[in-house]
Amino acid sequence: MTKSDLLSNLPPIPTDDLLSSIHEALEKSERTIIVLDDDPTGTQTVFDVPVLTQLDADSIRDAIDEAPPLLFLLTNSRALTAEQTTELHQTLGTILKEYSDEIILISRSDSTLRGHFPIETNTLKNALGIPEAPTLFIPFFEAGGRLTVNDTHYVVEGETATPAHLTPFANDNTFPFTHSHLPDYITEKSGYPVDVQSISLEDLRTGDVSAKLASLPPSSTCIVNATSLRDLDSLSIALHQTDRRFIIRSAASFVQSLVGITSRPPLDPWQMQDLEPNPNGGLIIVGSHVPKTTDQLNHLLKNAPDLTALKLSVPDILNGTFNLPSTIDTVQTALTSGQSVVLFTSRTRVDSDDNLATSKTISQALVDIVKAIKARPSFIIAKGGITSSDIATDALGVKKAQVLGQILPGVPVWTIGNETLHPGLAYIIFPGNVGDETALTQAHQKITS
Repeated sequence: MTKSDLLSNLPPIPTDDLLSSIHEALEKSERTIIVLDDDPTGTQTVFDVPVLTQLDADSIRDAIDEAPPLLFLLTNSRALTAEQTTELHQTLGTILKEYSDEIILISRSDSTLRGHFPIETNTLKNALGIPEAPTLFIPFFEAGGRLTVNDTHYVVEGETATPAHLTPFANDNTFPFTHSHLPDYITEKSGYPVDVQSISLEDLRTGDVSAKLASLPPSSTCIVNATSLRDLDSLSIALHQTDRRFIIRSAASFVQSLVGITSRPPLDPWQMQDLEPNPNGGLIIVGSHVPKTTDQLNHLLKNAPDLTALKLSVPDILNGTFNLPSTIDTVQTALTSGQSVVLFTSRTRVDSDDNLATSKTISQALVDIVKAIKARPSFIIAKGGITSSDIATDALGVKKAQVLGQILPGVPVWTIGNETLHPGLAYIIFPGNVGDETALTQAHQKITS
């Protein structure tokens, strides 16, 4: 289907701007929007926002007590088992329950429908003491071309709109799915009958969204259709005007809408440079295995011949024959000579009885390399959600970061804190599922220009 066909015969998008009203409503409420982010890519629509990776009760309470309008808590739960993420979200829900009147909670996950759903939202509802709260399901993501129309979720690339279950993302090793029609997807993931409701584009553009929210049955799951940020803004203003409690499962665009954040242009190169001149090369780490990432990696290798390219054999990593010291020495030598390095895992997909454990073993090899490098890279780009989270927390020691903005649409940049291996470094978190085949090359060219 073409994008034009998908969007034809829909009600026109309202032209009034609701952002200032949303922002004022949030400010008046004095509440903090807490985003539980299942990997670091959820910061791809915001700027000047804190991210907390240290999730003990005292750290969370201290961060909330600072009363920011928006706070990200990085759970990295896409790298966890179902049992581990249930335990984590039970703990987080218990901590956050004492702030029930002071926060709005979003469970942020993948716009291509991968993640622990509905385990995480159900666990949060029970921990917060609101088991009958409706769940709002909002996978729309503007920068990635993820649109929801007539309760079906699409991935748009160029002029082609493909139902999500027909894309490579549906074949994810850990979170596969077979439906794009979201009522069927929700039932598939739940494993039991679910009361599925819907807020249509007509409701958002010409209807009474507040009345729709009020009428949702207890414990139901409500699909929110959207093809534009303005659609989400209609929902956001209604949510700020109601006292009813909801659990929200969304992609990154809804975070931007609910806070009332305007879109900013991508960052300029000077905004991502070290304050002091750094003659070392930069480091690009590619762990994601989705086909889009492989296409982007191949484009980079063809169009950046000055890079030192190191392919890490996944079979060698898994069977323990990977030469870690030699790889560290090669990276260190290249960086200190002013050459940038791209570290990438071999591209052949490896399936196992425990795909999460396999992914963790591979990611740990990347962590070990980055952690052992003494030279300060001029920048770090980490490709893939789990990869970028593990590099941030386990290799660099990030406990708290600040979102600078985006280097490209949908590709966030953090400034990492003084507690880290490389204080103040620009850390670029490149989602595996964002951008065309030239995007990684564009990011590299921009950060080195």
